[in-house]
Parts: sequence; structure tokens; C-alpha cells
Amino acid sequence: MFKKIAVAAALVAASSAVFAAEPTPFYAGVDVSSTKVTGFDDEGGYGAFFGYKLNQSVAVEAGYHRLVDSDIDGADVTADQMDISLIGTVPLTDGFSMYGRVGYNRVDLKTSGNGFSRKDHSNNALYGIGLGYAFTPVVSGRLEVQKPDSEITKLVAGVAFKF
Repeated sequence: MFKKIAVAAALVAASSAVFAAEPTPFYAGVDVSSTKVTGFDDEGGYGAFFGYKLNQSVAVEAGYHRLVDSDIDGADVTADQMDISLIGTVPLTDGFSMYGRVGYNRVDLKTSGNGFSRKDHSNNALYGIGLGYAFTPVVSGRLEVQKPDSEITKLVAGVAFKF
């Protein structure tokens, strides 16, 4: 029993030292989204991203996001977004920041059902604007509106972890 308590205490001490250390410029995160495609109902989605902060104000970020996964009129429809962006950040107040995104993305659309299957894609500019909040030096949250395509608007809530 004493060994288990000693191991647990050692792990807690080690993890607190990790959180106290200055994070590297790398970060990764996950998000959930609500996607509005012209002519369709809002769809829930999810995604993951990975980034590198070049300095306090500029980062490069890549991501994969499932925009749509739905059954529409008996057909299975999925839309996936892969993107790479340049992000500019401006600090507002203690912990809060505002950021803008500009980049490139590819949206893949797959439809199958009733004996047919179709794939299509579009390559577009990606832009967005968001608000971030640093909970700790390592963990931050963000809320963003993105425009991956002229007919798609995406509202995203995510959490990022610096490592």
C-alpha cells in the first residue's frame, strides 16, 4: 500500500514540474463544430489540429475536420476538411486573445447509397476569426468562425495543449 502511495505522489510531483515548465512552441488540439452548408440543416462535426508558434503573434497550423456525416434522402453523405493556415494573434486582456486565420483547405465530399457512389472535392482559400483564452500556460480554449468554402460556414469550439 505504501508503495502505491509513494508512486502516486511521485507522479503528481513530476506532472506538476511538467506543467510549471515553459511550454515548447508546438501545440495540438481537438475541436467540435457546427457546420452550415447552404441548402442543408446544420451538422455537427469534430476535428484535430497541430500547430507551431513562430513567435508570440504568428503560428502555422494544420488540421483535419469532419464537417458533415449524415443520411440525406437515403444517401450517406460525408464532408471532410484538410487545411493549413497562418494564424495571427493579438493579446486583448489577461488570458484573452483575438486571432485571424488565412490559409488553404481541401473539402472532400463523398456520397453513397441506393447503388451509387460519388466523390468530389474543392480547393479553396480558408479564412476565419476567433477568440482564445489561456486557462494555464499549457491549456487554452478557443471559439472561431471559419469560412472553408463559399457555401460553408463553420462555428468551432476547441481546446489546445502546448507540449
